[in-house]
Amino acid sequence: MSKIEEKKERLLNVAQSIFSRFGLFKTTIDEIAKAARVGKSSIYYYFKSKEDIFKAVVEKELKTLKEKINQALVNIDNPQEKLKVFILTRMKYLRELANIYNALQNDYLEHYAFVQKLRTDYDNEEIILIKEILQKGIQEERFAIDDVELTSTVILVTLKGVEFEWSTKFNENEIEKNIDKLLDLLFNGILRR
Repeated sequence: MSKIEEKKERLLNVAQSIFSRFGLFKTTIDEIAKAARVGKSSIYYYFKSKEDIFKAVVEKELKTLKEKINQALVNIDNPQEKLKVFILTRMKYLRELANIYNALQNDYLEHYAFVQKLRTDYDNEEIILIKEILQKGIQEERFAIDDVELTSTVILVTLKGVEFEWSTKFNENEIEKNIDKLLDLLFNGILRR
């Protein structure tokens, strides 16, 4: 990594910490510069604006989240277990990556086109991953799904619907129990057999 890349990475790390504490709107370039012990001009050398820094931070966190999910899934073959590990890993790291979580959840950020694009792109990537897991389950005759696209979307929308409450109110063990219940409902349904 070159000196320029190292300095930019250090600025991103400092900004990541400040954004996670104060959010996009309450953070200033002056605060980032002061915490990084550089002049504002140094920040503007690498980034056009505070929003540009925030975008870079969120993209960095998204990359980290994707890497964590891929690492967790790499050696799992069972589609049911893979779905569970995907959901658990997603919940765990979304909670730790405050900026991406806020960007994906915060309605106040909707007027920023880059946030909308990140949300849409990330949703599409997650749907693709869920579809791959479901299709493997169908191929192995573990799942009987008529509409994989719809099922993938429903799973993602369900996760997005519970992630805030679960990640703020429950510890990891409780989240895992909730995910087990959710997956039991998904795999076994609510009908008495």
